[in-house]
Amino acid sequence: MRMRICAAVVTLWCLCGSVLGQSSDLSKEVKKYIKVDAPKVVLAHVRVIDGTGAPAVEDQNVVIAGGKITAVEKGADMNAIGGVTLLDLRGYTVTPGIVGMHNHLYTGVRPNLDFEENQEGPVLAQQMTFSAPRLYLAAGVTTMRTTGSMNPYADLNLKHAIEAGTLPGPHMDVTGPFLEGAPAAHIIEQHELSGPDEARQMVEYWADRGATSFKAYVHITRAELKAAIAAAHERGLKITGHLCSVTYLEAAELGIDDLEHGFFYNSQLIPDKKADECKPTSILYTLEHMDPHGPEANHLIDILVKHHVAVTSTLPVQENRIANRVPLRQAVLDAMSPDAREAYLIARNRAANPAPQHDFEMLLKREMELERAFVAAGGLLMTGPDSSLYRGNIPGYGDH
Repeated sequence: MRMRICAAVVTLWCLCGSVLGQSSDLSKEVKKYIKVDAPKVVLAHVRVIDGTGAPAVEDQNVVIAGGKITAVEKGADMNAIGGVTLLDLRGYTVTPGIVGMHNHLYTGVRPNLDFEENQEGPVLAQQMTFSAPRLYLAAGVTTMRTTGSMNPYADLNLKHAIEAGTLPGPHMDVTGPFLEGAPAAHIIEQHELSGPDEARQMVEYWADRGATSFKAYVHITRAELKAAIAAAHERGLKITGHLCSVTYLEAAELGIDDLEHGFFYNSQLIPDKKADECKPTSILYTLEHMDPHGPEANHLIDILVKHHVAVTSTLPVQENRIANRVPLRQAVLDAMSPDAREAYLIARNRAANPAPQHDFEMLLKREMELERAFVAAGGLLMTGPDSSLYRGNIPGYGDH
């Protein structure tokens, strides 16, 4: 738990040095964010949501000592004695820290974007090594998976700095570089695999340097994915996928552990789909034509559950395609750089005048129905917002 425990007080936006028992070991950069520095803290008269699905419990005292929650008791007034710090938090809610299962430390940059959302290539990934970790913590995200790194050395070095107490940030599960086949997707920082041997080599190389998970990407082949899965599993590590060339059914049979973006990028129903081929313009076809309660969906969900394949829902990045579904908030605009703010407002304007080929309200509803059916069948559904600033996903706050 350690540093992460007090970020669980989501409405306080604080780090509590008191739970560390070692605040003297922290850097000045980290100490700036510590509001309370004491060996023992009592969060008095709070509402507690424990994350199990149980009802909220009103008026509780949460006692934190030695880096752990040591007691949750009926709310009572106490005396501050023996180094105990009392925080009267009537009206506040304490929850477990959020675990973001699809988060990033970068955002996409769209060169020469115009008001019709035309842009020039290549699309670039702008690293947010400074701002993203602070934003995640501020929003109560105490653990995050990077779910595909564009600058894996920076991500790994940041993870080590956070663990050493020299930089602020959440606990990090660093996913290695994207495992992308040929032709590589539109982000120029991504490496293009030459075949199964290189897929295995990449997993082994980055696992040796501290990556704890891996992510297959759009154009990976079945042979490359199979090799990457085998290499990851040999080390007890997990591999997820944002897929297209490989269908969800194929990936499940190969042994993948997780699938990203819900059911949006399943390609199994695309007409005339060839093995190991991705047709990006047709990627929404399966979601458009898969009845959440029909035989294809039932079979897919059955296979995913039997193979213990988790699904990560990223509804926040999808719902922003629908005009005015997400209110325009000044706090979101204030958190953005000028370029990101302009791109976000252009995307909102385009959502109000959508292209006619896709009904995103229907697609979002169908996605939610598929996710619900997956959970009802015993599937493990995880959540994360992605981190596209031009879709309004501020790190951390998008997790809410």
